Amino acid sequence: MIKSELIARLANENPHLTQKDVERVVSVILERMIGALEGGGRVELRGFGALSVRSRPARAGRNPRTGETVDVRAKHVPFFKSGKELRARLNADE
Repeated sequence: MIKSELIARLANENPHLTQKDVERVVSVILERMIGALEGGGRVELRGFGALSVRSRPARAGRNPRTGETVDVRAKHVPFFKSGKELRARLNADE
């Protein structure tokens, strides 16, 4: 599911809200989540999972086309850990 599909589905399920209102709500929620992660925080959605930021150190990489060694600088990357309920629902048929 992509963002526009989520907005369309929520708008259909909530006819008292306009699609523009639903779009604004979804955008605000996502912006707040991004803002929390930018500030070094963590976003936890009970039953779904938790998003946090992890640091990756600088390292020596390799250009796959030429085989030449390149320096890869340190960076921060988002990390998602699924929640217990999500894992249980995904594996319910096993």
